[in-house]
Amino acid sequence: MHLRALLFTAAAVLFAGNAHADGVVQKLITPADKARLTKYDETRKAALAEAKAGQPSEVKDLDAVLARPLVAFSDKDLTGNWQCRTIKAGGLGPLVIYGWFKCRVTDDGSGWMLEKTSGSQRTKGRFYDDGEKRSIYLGSGFVAGEKTQRYGAGPKTDQVGYAFRTGPNAWRIEFPAPYYESKLDIIEFKR
Repeated sequence: MHLRALLFTAAAVLFAGNAHADGVVQKLITPADKARLTKYDETRKAALAEAKAGQPSEVKDLDAVLARPLVAFSDKDLTGNWQCRTIKAGGLGPLVIYGWFKCRVTDDGSGWMLEKTSGSQRTKGRFYDDGEKRSIYLGSGFVAGEKTQRYGAGPKTDQVGYAFRTGPNAWRIEFPAPYYESKLDIIEFKR
């Protein structure tokens, strides 16, 4: 069992260097996460419709986040420290916007990796190109203090989303149909 995990990790590291060029993400993504991305537009639309019933000030904040025009990732290095906050739309409640926490983006030579470093709910994962203005994020969600699972460990921890850059110092990831609580999670980032 440990040998299988080691081989999977080694293969993921070897393939990650080419992730941006040859579609390795399609080899790594789980069938469940592929299905979530296939239904992204439908899920997003339903979640945002439910979010309109939230507190007016939070609805205004969400609208401002989503109104920012998308820009290309190609001319920007995202590495470094970021402030990040989670927005939960639809599901158990119409809309919840949490406070700001700390996130960090690094580049291990194979591409960008994200880690949320504060707050109780965390994420850690990697980005893969999906066009000029969108990337796919494959990560693992976990609670602070728990061991981080690798992506592909199961539906309770696997995370998939689309990342969009919205300015020189702003971007977001949209997670359709996350396992817990909402219909759409958005993590917003700013310097």
